[in-house]
Amino acid sequence: MNRGIAIDALTKAYGDLDVLNGLNLHVDRGEFVSILGPSGCGKSTLLSVLTGIESADSGSIAIDGQGLAGSGSPFAWMPQTDVLLPWRSVSDNVALGYQVAGRVRKSQARKQAGELLGTFGLREFADSHPYQLSGGMRQRVALARTIAQGRDILLLDEPFGALDALTRTELQLWLDQIWGRERFTVLLITHDVREAVLLSDRIYVFSERPARVVGEFDVPLERPRTMSMLAGDQAKQLELDLLRALHVGSGDTP
Repeated sequence: MNRGIAIDALTKAYGDLDVLNGLNLHVDRGEFVSILGPSGCGKSTLLSVLTGIESADSGSIAIDGQGLAGSGSPFAWMPQTDVLLPWRSVSDNVALGYQVAGRVRKSQARKQAGELLGTFGLREFADSHPYQLSGGMRQRVALARTIAQGRDILLLDEPFGALDALTRTELQLWLDQIWGRERFTVLLITHDVREAVLLSDRIYVFSERPARVVGEFDVPLERPRTMSMLAGDQAKQLELDLLRALHVGSGDTP
């Protein structure tokens, strides 16, 4: 297996507060993996450790078999809020991804951003500013900027959590199409069981803090995904199994 991310016995605490408790998980190259867990269990802390914002207390992280410290900057991280710069146009916000990566000059970044906007259905909004966009369009821009960084692995921290149900579903299906075309390696944090089922190849379920893996599930649905698949017996059973694992992880009787 081509392990893009391999995490072994990872622990993290803040003083007396244990947050991560011996986590073991992996994400293969080109795989879409989701993490489900209750609020405050440590999911976002894991992303902070992966990106180097926080350091682990013990355990190991390897990227393509190499220690995290020697792997360069393999991650592009999209946080829960879009954090678009309000004074920049859509095109310039996306171009910032190329500039942050340090790979191109400003003029070239704008040119490449224009090409990427077409892929994301944003070309006609290139000169608009964030305040002129809907929440769903802003999230598209934020994801385009994330991808523009040119990193090998995308870390998505509840990117659609603040959107209404209809917009969220539309963007989930859109992301599935983009992923099917580009085959990014993705680690998604989500509270939404259906979102995890709709998008993922595999799903990890975390316990309450301190987080540990209480379940790992393969998603048996074909690609590309459709909403109608969620009405099938396989998807319904998987949702039930995931909910049971979440309750076990919280200490409740399933």
